[in-house]
Amino acid sequence: MDWTIPGTTLTARLEDADRVDQTFHSLFLAGGLTLAQVSSLTGLESHTVQNWVKRGFLPPPQGKRYSMEQLCRILNMHILKGNMNLEQIVRLMQYLNGNLADESDDQVDDTQLYFYFVRLAARVGRVTGEEGWQEALETVTRDFRESVPGVRKKLIEVLRIMLTVWCANQLKARAEGLLAQL
Repeated sequence: MDWTIPGTTLTARLEDADRVDQTFHSLFLAGGLTLAQVSSLTGLESHTVQNWVKRGFLPPPQGKRYSMEQLCRILNMHILKGNMNLEQIVRLMQYLNGNLADESDDQVDDTQLYFYFVRLAARVGRVTGEEGWQEALETVTRDFRESVPGVRKKLIEVLRIMLTVWCANQLKARAEGLLAQL
């Protein structure tokens, strides 16, 4: 079954979600991505990404190239922006990683967060209820190693919020499609 990788315009097989990081690594073989490539990959307007950099939500690109970590930060924010305002998104990201403009204080790398989320989103259709979600959260974060006690709990809380928002986005899109058919 094909699906759109969350936050992107890329389609892939749902059963390959646990290996989506390999797809992303291949995008960066020649170095970073240009703003035009980031916009194409995310479906975001260039000015949105530039605004996030200007406001300090994202470190500036190096040599006009965005790293995989920067792309994953953009994707994490993009996943949330459908049903959360920018201030709420920043608050959530800061809860996990402190100052967004300073990657040195990050407790969970943005790439880690994004790839955990992709694996979680791929599983959500196969589980139901809070117990199913908790089991999926535990499964996808099983390999996470805490640098500071309590970080894994924060990671799970952030992933639960991201999943809830993403599911709400999916339901909203389905409702809009049904309404368009009336």
